[in-house]
Amino acid sequence: MAENQNTEWKESWRDEYLKWVCGFANAQGGRIYIGKSDDGTIVGVSDSKSLMEDIPNKIQTTLGIIADVNLLTEDGKEYIEIVVAPSSYPVNYRGEYYRRSGSTLQQLRGSSLTEFIREKTGLLWDAVPVDNIGVNDLDQNSIDIFRREAVRNRRMDKEDLNISNEELMDHLDLLVDGKLKRAAVMLFYKKPGRIITGCYAKIGRFGEGADLQYQDLLEGSLFSIADRVIDLIFTKYLKATITYEHDVRVETFPFPRDGVREAVYNALGHNNYAGSVPIQIRIEDDAMYISNRCILPPNWTVETLMEPHKSVPFNPSIANVFYRAGYIEAWGRGIQKICDSCRELGTPDPEYIVFGNDITVKFTALKPVKASDEALDEALNRHDVGLDVGLDVGLAEKTLKIISENPKVTMAEIANECNVTKRTVERTIKALREQGKIVREGGKRYGHWKVI
Repeated sequence: MAENQNTEWKESWRDEYLKWVCGFANAQGGRIYIGKSDDGTIVGVSDSKSLMEDIPNKIQTTLGIIADVNLLTEDGKEYIEIVVAPSSYPVNYRGEYYRRSGSTLQQLRGSSLTEFIREKTGLLWDAVPVDNIGVNDLDQNSIDIFRREAVRNRRMDKEDLNISNEELMDHLDLLVDGKLKRAAVMLFYKKPGRIITGCYAKIGRFGEGADLQYQDLLEGSLFSIADRVIDLIFTKYLKATITYEHDVRVETFPFPRDGVREAVYNALGHNNYAGSVPIQIRIEDDAMYISNRCILPPNWTVETLMEPHKSVPFNPSIANVFYRAGYIEAWGRGIQKICDSCRELGTPDPEYIVFGNDITVKFTALKPVKASDEALDEALNRHDVGLDVGLDVGLAEKTLKIISENPKVTMAEIANECNVTKRTVERTIKALREQGKIVREGGKRYGHWKVI
């Protein structure tokens, strides 16, 4: 008898073979023989007594199932038969799911894992109960963020939120038979990465091509990430054009803040976390890309997304809580709101790109984001650059602030802090000196700047 869908031979026992037990339990069941070579020849086992005790215990404690373990004898040689029944519930080995397919063992990931869990339980991925994490283990700060945002966005009344954390989880439908759903852990647990890898957001500032200039990793609960990510993007990764209207300072960013917020929150709420891939935000001078793993509903295309459509969240439990916090919409209006924010700013509609199991939203930057080098040089030659020229106004003000705080600062340090080239700083310093805004006291090496 050869190895097949229901039969596996192993010459000796190793604990890693618990993966094969897991694979059989998640498929049609099967038998594993310990003490048989690959061609089916019985080689026997020398420690049958201890194995007959260890194997059943390890199967039960590691996998949570019971398998029949039998000691057989043939030609004077002892070997072991492990009989695995098919399980009606998903079985995992140290958090990973395996399934027997033909004569191979396959680890389930991404959409395959999601469909497997749905097939076995009728539950979506984010609704599966989690062991060993209770309400008292959740991050109080993350829960406080939810309460604050739900009231601020008028999705819930303050009186309705004046309840215990356990009652809150129950009201949000995040408890199943006293156990937290996986969604609750993702939303409120301080280290959800212990349950599923890839639960974080990655932001990178890029120059030309693969030139990664700097980056940040935001880890923690989804509410912790959502509370920090937008401010981080608009304070560290983007520069505003500064103009004045009737002596009122106006900051204009190259991307619509409301649209970016909606896109990032949609990515956090609808990401296929079973794929173990983080949210990725790539920021360039001319574009911003927000990417996440996805499984679109059957027959949906990019065109479907851009047209009016109903809301079909991939993670309904996560989406419900995000909606109550005011982070996302419940009527499929999110993309329309993103488009409206782009049009209000004066940029093209976002472009949605679906490639395999990834979906990316591309925002095009507002033009012109900054004055050209030639225009700035011309303005400098006219001695009229200062507090009335586009982006140079913001850079001039920031340079003055840096100099006032550190008179001995170098041009290279100013360039690094402002994320511009040294040549740009040199032009700005020249303009400020010619306008009498700053002076240099002392020599080049030991001197310092003075703001007038």
